Amino acid sequence: MPYGPQSVLGDVLRNPQAASVVRTYMPGLENEPMISTLLRGRLELVTAMVQPLRVDPVARDAFYAGLATVADTAVEEPLVEPETVPLADYESADVAVGSARLVQRTSVRQWRHFEVELHGPAHGNPFTEVELHAEFSQGERTLTAHGFYDGEGVYRIRFMPDQEGEWAFRTSSNARSLDGITGGFACDPAGPDDHGPVRVHERFHFHHADGTRILPLGTTAYDWTNQGEDLEKQTLQTLADSPFNKIRMGVFPKSFVYSTGEPPSFPFEGSPETGWDFQRPNPAYFRHLEERIEQLGDLGIEADLILFHPYDRWGFSDMGPVADDRYLRYVVARLAAHANVWWSLANEYDCMFSKDAAHWPRSAAVIRERDPHDHLMSVHNWVELYDNSADWVTHSSIQRGPEDTRTWREQWDKPVALDEMGYEGDIDWGWGNLTAQEMVRRCWDGVVRGGYVTHGECYLADDDILWWAKGGVLKGESTSRLEFLRTILEQTPSDAAGIDPLPGEFDFPVGGVEGRYHLTYFGAAQPGVRSFALRPGTRYRAEIIDTWNMTVTEVPGSHEGEFTLTLPGRPYIAVRLLAVAGHNG
Repeated sequence: MPYGPQSVLGDVLRNPQAASVVRTYMPGLENEPMISTLLRGRLELVTAMVQPLRVDPVARDAFYAGLATVADTAVEEPLVEPETVPLADYESADVAVGSARLVQRTSVRQWRHFEVELHGPAHGNPFTEVELHAEFSQGERTLTAHGFYDGEGVYRIRFMPDQEGEWAFRTSSNARSLDGITGGFACDPAGPDDHGPVRVHERFHFHHADGTRILPLGTTAYDWTNQGEDLEKQTLQTLADSPFNKIRMGVFPKSFVYSTGEPPSFPFEGSPETGWDFQRPNPAYFRHLEERIEQLGDLGIEADLILFHPYDRWGFSDMGPVADDRYLRYVVARLAAHANVWWSLANEYDCMFSKDAAHWPRSAAVIRERDPHDHLMSVHNWVELYDNSADWVTHSSIQRGPEDTRTWREQWDKPVALDEMGYEGDIDWGWGNLTAQEMVRRCWDGVVRGGYVTHGECYLADDDILWWAKGGVLKGESTSRLEFLRTILEQTPSDAAGIDPLPGEFDFPVGGVEGRYHLTYFGAAQPGVRSFALRPGTRYRAEIIDTWNMTVTEVPGSHEGEFTLTLPGRPYIAVRLLAVAGHNG
C-alpha cells in the first residue's frame, strides 16, 4: 500500500526511498522549529504547516504523487519504556531507619510553603529508585505531600498549610534513611497578601481559598523563563507595572517562529547532540523555574503553567507515556506548594500528535494524586475544543474569539477563560497582527459575556524579542486600556462573584449583576442613541464609558424601566447602569 496523506511523517522517513521524496519537496525539514511534533503528525497535517507545500498546492499534489510510487513498508513499533518500581532494598539493612539529616523551619505563614529537607543517599538513580512522601496532620486531618530528589543527596518535601496552628509530619520511603522521620511546625497567620490557591467560585468565577475574590486578567509570555537573567528581570519589572494578575507560561522551552534560540539550560540531563535521559531531571532548571514562580507570587500574579506543548525540536513533546507521567510527578512535587500555580495540561492539545486521547485524563489523574492542594486544571485547544465537561477540568481554557462565551458557560457549567483570542502586533501571521483596538474590543466583549480574558502581544523588533514568546517590554497600546478594564472590573459590586451575562437585546452583549449593575458593550459599532428596557422598580444612574479613551462620563438624572440614552456615536463605547441606593424594587 503506498504512502499518502494519512501516513505518519516519522514512519515515512524510515523508508529511504520515501524519505528521498520528502527531502525533495520539503528541503530543510530537519530544521523546522517543531520537528519533534511534526514527526508524529499525519502528512496531511504536516503539509498544511510546512513551507513550501503549505502555500503551493501544485507542489503538494506532486509530493503525494511521488510518494504514491513508494510501497509502504512495515514499521517496527518503538520500544515502550517500562515503569520503574522503587525497590524495598534500595538501602541495605545496616542503614539505620530515619537516619537522614533533617533540616526544617519551625514556623511558616499560612499559604506559604513549608519544606522538609533531608540529606540522604545518592547512589543509583534517586530520581526513579526512591519513593518519598510525608503525611502532614493537624488533629484528625491528614494530607499527603510527595517528595522529590533535588540532586547531591538532597531530598525535599513541600507542603502548603491551609490552617493556622500546629502541624506534625512523618515521612515514608523505601530508602531506610529517609523513612519514619518526624517533626512539626507552627502555621502562623497569613500575611496581608497571602490568600491561598485560586478556586472556582459560584460555578463561573474564581476566588482564593481564603474567600478573597480574584478577577483574572491574563497575559502570555510562553518562554520568558528561558531567556537569561537580564531579560527575565526586565519581564518581571514589566509585569510589576502592568495590570495583569495571571500569565500563561511553559515549563518546557519553546521552539517556534521568533523563538528559535537555545535555552540557557534544559529540563533533563543530556544535550541536543547526545540526547536526553528522561529518567534524570535537571534540578537546576527546575530551581530556576520555581524561583520565577515565587517572584510572580510576590507580585500577586498567578502562574498558569503549561505542562506540555507541541513547539519542540528537542523531543520533550514525545517522551512516551511513562516518562510523561514521571515528569508530571516530579513537577507537581516541586511546585504544588506554591499558592499561585495553575495546571494547564497543554497549549494546543490537539496539535500534540504524539499524545492519544487517553493521555489527558491519565495526566490529570497523576496530578490529582500528587497535588494535595487541589490547584486549578485546564487543557487548551488549537482547533478542536476539548470536552471541558470532564470532571477533572476545573475551567475551560479556550483559543477562540469571545462570541460564544455564554454558550460555553452553559454547556460546561464552568468558568470560561478566553486564553487566546489573538495577539496585538504586526507579524505576518494573522493571529499575531491585531490592532490594539481589536485586542481591547475582544477583551471587553469576553468580559461582558461572563468570561475571563488573556492578552498577548507580537510586535516585531530589531532585537527579535516578542512579548508573546520571550517577555521583555510591552510595546503596544492595549495594555493601558486593559488596566482601565481591570479598574472597571474591580468596581463590580464587591459582594458579587463577578460579571454574569444578563438578558438584553440580540445585537450587543450585556453583563453584570441582575438588578444592580449592568454593562452593555457596543464594540466596533457606533450608535448615537440606545434604548434600554429594564424591569420597573429600580432606578439607575447611567455612565458612558469610552473604553479606548479611558473615560467615564455620568449621564445626568436617574432612569427606570424603559428609557433612551444619547451616546457619542463612535466605536468602543460601553454603558454602565448602577442601581441607586434605596431605589431597589
